[in-house]
Amino acid sequence: MTTTKSMKAGDIRQEWHIVDAEGLVLGRLATRIADVLRGKDKPCYTSHVDTGDFVVVINAEKIKLTGNKLLLKKYYHHSTWPGGMRSWTAKQMLDSKPEEVIRLAVKGMLPKNTLNRHILTKLKVYAGAEHPHAAQQPKPLKLDPKSKE
Repeated sequence: MTTTKSMKAGDIRQEWHIVDAEGLVLGRLATRIADVLRGKDKPCYTSHVDTGDFVVVINAEKIKLTGNKLLLKKYYHHSTWPGGMRSWTAKQMLDSKPEEVIRLAVKGMLPKNTLNRHILTKLKVYAGAEHPHAAQQPKPLKLDPKSKE
């Protein structure tokens, strides 16, 4: 009889990955990052434990959006006061806060449970090519699981 092994928080070894977002499509990038953050690419994946890795994204300002999403996609924020609704297009967000575009796309692809906020803290996004995580020696992340990179 075989048993299923359930991982515990102390048994997990987390690694650091780096992704250069230049020229990549936002949605496809966000799905791959969300899988790595949750640990779904590992054989020891356990849904109720954080088994994922850290991900550093550089060149966030150079991502691509397909179709007319640059002008038609809207981001909303409400201050909970009457008349407090604010909205921005994707182009305005990329010009002012490109890191937030990727962070919100990944956040939407994570499960809506208690691990969500903890998992999202392992995502580090930077607009340019510079990042302060060289000491962690991040490895390049294969975005397509079928590619041999």
